[in-house]
Amino acid sequence: MNGIYSCIIAISMYSKIPMPTVEWTQERMRYVMCFFPMVGIVEGLVVGAWFYAGLDVLGFAPWTTALVGTCVPVLVTGGIHMDGFLDTMDALHSYGGRPKKLEILKDPHLGAFAVISTAVYMMLYLGAANEYALLLASRQKGAGMVLYAVPLLFFVTERALSGLSVVWFPPAKKDGLAAGFARTSKKKLDRLVLVLWLVLCTALAAAACLTAGKEAGILAASVGGVQLLVFGWYYRMSVKEFGGITGDLAGCFLQICELASFWVLVILVRTGGFVL
Repeated sequence: MNGIYSCIIAISMYSKIPMPTVEWTQERMRYVMCFFPMVGIVEGLVVGAWFYAGLDVLGFAPWTTALVGTCVPVLVTGGIHMDGFLDTMDALHSYGGRPKKLEILKDPHLGAFAVISTAVYMMLYLGAANEYALLLASRQKGAGMVLYAVPLLFFVTERALSGLSVVWFPPAKKDGLAAGFARTSKKKLDRLVLVLWLVLCTALAAAACLTAGKEAGILAASVGGVQLLVFGWYYRMSVKEFGGITGDLAGCFLQICELASFWVLVILVRTGGFVL
């Protein structure tokens, strides 16, 4: 029963999806990270459904579909991870010492670097989403449907990696969201389940490659490789600049990982001869 409550808490915490109200007891918080990737499934389904509806059903222009599609992840998550990105950008660009950076992460006020970084981020995301919409619009009717599902896979894997960081990387401080989840979680079980999420996504990508060909395999391997590179950067940056991770840093990683994955997808499909 606590597993069900953990699932409800995970989805209600990391998304705007309506869920029943439950008490956040320590016992129910133990398995929250195990269910974190489920938010990625919902987000991926909504994003895929929107691009299909916008392009194939409503007949919108690709740029219009992309513009709304850029907003969909923020609407689904409620901007919780973008909040971490904003705070992290302010802290990193302060060029202060570690205590100063940690203090900025807790500061509810918005700094100039957060605004500038977010403007750049959203424009880059819109660019990737527009290329993605153009790719979908240019495919032959009935072909290339697998492209609708690709974002779902990296929405899930990035959350599995983010969850692993919470139960694996050292915390930067004893209080805070990430430290709280790390303290109450069943770390061995959480790590195992999160790794199984990654294995499942890898297996699904491999199955898609068997039907879509070698190009799909290159695409899946490249997206996965870039996510691991971003994960490695995230660990090094967090330990070096902050002494460990916080919830804000985990959210920042997720946003950057998502943007990098989207760009790898559109670049490889454009230049790699992926058959649509």
